[in-house]
Amino acid sequence: MGVYLRTLKSFQVTADISTDNVLDDGQTIQFNSKVDLVAARPNRVRIEVTDDDGHRFFFFDGKNFTIFGQIVNYYATVPAPPTIAEWVDALSDKYGIELPLVDLFRWGTDDTNIKKIKAATDVGPSSVEGVTCEQYAFRQENVDWQIWVELGEFPLPRKLVIRTLTDDAKPQHRSVLSWNLAPSFSENAFTFDPPADAHRISIAEIHAQATNK
Repeated sequence: MGVYLRTLKSFQVTADISTDNVLDDGQTIQFNSKVDLVAARPNRVRIEVTDDDGHRFFFFDGKNFTIFGQIVNYYATVPAPPTIAEWVDALSDKYGIELPLVDLFRWGTDDTNIKKIKAATDVGPSSVEGVTCEQYAFRQENVDWQIWVELGEFPLPRKLVIRTLTDDAKPQHRSVLSWNLAPSFSENAFTFDPPADAHRISIAEIHAQATNK
């Protein structure tokens, strides 16, 4: 699967996501979101996230990264590294931003550390929205996770379930993915053009925050 994902020059994937949030009294509340991601290697990504908290966009055009909150009408733009892989790492290391579906850019690369896996089970064939997949279950420290990989010539991840074991409630994160391997887009799709009344703000760096404390 990881090797195949690395061969895709461009793709679009939409994900229906549900995430459990455990309240202080132990009750689990589920929140839903939808992600629409378009990527063109080596240096362009556009992500749209819709949920109850708002409507957010992430743009990467090989030179700059922009995050835009459509409802609040705020945006921030910073210089970015020249490739998707470097950009993903920079967002996490420098700004503490974890992009949705970020594993799609890490599976099949050196960033995938399979030594963290303590146990693995091939559950067998399973259907995800009518697509026949092979279901796998893995155990790592503090985490159980499952992945459904499409069978046949397109070994795409179709479903992912992650369960956190450090909380007694064992909250779960679930993503169901739909793929388009021949997306139609213009070059302008990856560059942010701010609305006339949008307000530009800055993104704080993690190390700067730690230094100021």
